Amino acid sequence: QVQLVESGGGLVQTGGSLSLSCAASGFIFSTYIMGWFRQRPGKPREFVAGISVRGDRTEYAESVKGRFTISRDNGKNTVYLQMTGLNVEDTAVYYCAADWYQGIILVTVEASSYDYWGQGTPVTVSS
Repeated sequence: QVQLVESGGGLVQTGGSLSLSCAASGFIFSTYIMGWFRQRPGKPREFVAGISVRGDRTEYAESVKGRFTISRDNGKNTVYLQMTGLNVEDTAVYYCAADWYQGIILVTVEASSYDYWGQGTPVTVSS
């Protein structure tokens, strides 16, 4: 049974930091591109960050570049999102997702490409 379980969300003040984790099981983690998406209140789900199967290539949304860092540990079947310099616009439910690597695109940014999704963890940034 495939599972993606996010953790680490919570309430933080503007300028603060949070670290999200996503533990994967039920599939061969090292063969999947991993991504973080978020859905802000009243907005569609959007790409935040993605990482290649080996962790040697990353992509970020412009809005989080320089503030967020995605990483993965294939030995622990876990992907992380380190978030710094948080602001109220980062308030959202954050989801991790897995996309089977087909040998062409190293990191996918389209939500429709992802095969598996977690339930999400809420992040609230207060001003």
